[in-house]
Amino acid sequence: MNITALIIDDERLARAELKKLLLEYADIEVLDEASNVDEGLEKIEQHNPDLIFLDIQMPGKTGFDLLTEIDKAPKVIFTTAYDEYAFKAFEVNAMDYLLKPIEPKRLSEAITKIREEIAREKANAQPTYNRGLLSENDQVFVKDGERCWFVRLGDIRYFESLGNYAKVFFGTNKPLILKSLNSLEERLDDKIFFRANRKHVINLRWVEKIEPYFNGGLLVDLKGGDRIEISRRQTVKFKEMMSL
Repeated sequence: MNITALIIDDERLARAELKKLLLEYADIEVLDEASNVDEGLEKIEQHNPDLIFLDIQMPGKTGFDLLTEIDKAPKVIFTTAYDEYAFKAFEVNAMDYLLKPIEPKRLSEAITKIREEIAREKANAQPTYNRGLLSENDQVFVKDGERCWFVRLGDIRYFESLGNYAKVFFGTNKPLILKSLNSLEERLDDKIFFRANRKHVINLRWVEKIEPYFNGGLLVDLKGGDRIEISRRQTVKFKEMMSL
């Protein structure tokens, strides 16, 4: 299984050194490289890589800025000289990062982790016929202020609308992102994510209990204790989806 990769770093020597280290890994295919965020975005769009090696501090825009501009995040290994900044920003560590100068042993550990994640995801992947649709196994990047997360869509319990923003509920976290609920809904698989009412889209995989509610609606308990109302209008559709 080949893993396709991009290197995005403003330092030419750092890119060259990393490419040299990666020659030791026959299954890592470096497709291209970029020296800044805008170029990196173009190369990601062009190649759709499995993995990016991404510097944090670059002129103009940071590596974090790049991730906020793509809908679906590839696997990311950060390559950075700023260990304290990386620790602060990624309090939920769902990726890996390497301190420059990169130690071969740490690179090996990071690649082993990436191999295992990609192999598991490919084994569990279901065919997606709509290329714009995100599956529950896709990983997305969520940023709220200085806090950042990589989140598997299937781990998100629900989304809550706040005007042009949306709250994302996963684990004990509920960051606020600049995306409307309608725009999010367009990218989500409606077999898994259901529009419960004007303000909420719920993950059907997290539904634990359903009970009647007033005005012909339903009240849904999600694993973790959240309770969401399904409007009367959406109840008909919900019952059709959940019945045999």
